[in-house]
Amino acid sequence: MTKEEKGLIIDELAEKFSQNNHFYITDASGLTVAQVNAFRRLCYNAGVEYVVYKNTLIRKALEKQSGNYEEIFKTLHGFSGVMFSKEAGNAPAKVIKEYRKKLEGKPGFKAASIESALFIGEEHLNTLTELKSKNELIGEIISLLQSPAKNVLSALLSGKNTVAGLVKALEERKN
Repeated sequence: MTKEEKGLIIDELAEKFSQNNHFYITDASGLTVAQVNAFRRLCYNAGVEYVVYKNTLIRKALEKQSGNYEEIFKTLHGFSGVMFSKEAGNAPAKVIKEYRKKLEGKPGFKAASIESALFIGEEHLNTLTELKSKNELIGEIISLLQSPAKNVLSALLSGKNTVAGLVKALEERKN
């Protein structure tokens, strides 16, 4: 690969890092080509992009970003793949966990950046699968905000029949 080709790949990768708020770096060493393709297919179905790059190219692309990725640089060894997710920060973690049901321990989890927060090491994978996406959080907030109004409305509506029945009973007593 020529220096110009490497430069183009670094620029392309740097652009992907800047466009995606969520990315994961995995270790797919020991996987066969068929297993990597099956993993890519699973990623594609979940709306996650998975691409394998040389560690030096990943490092140089991250160096072009504004954040501090020193901790991620320490994980760049072996066979590294990058998973990009535009919408949900937990989607790549769920894909990794789902694929591991078929193939124990692979692919390995090296690091992740979720909205500029770094998660380094395998022990964070379970935490990342439980993260809620932005849309899920917004939905929960809306339902919490609607809850008091629904309670008041239901109390008023259920009370309507009781009050109407009470008024009718009092009216009948008079007669």
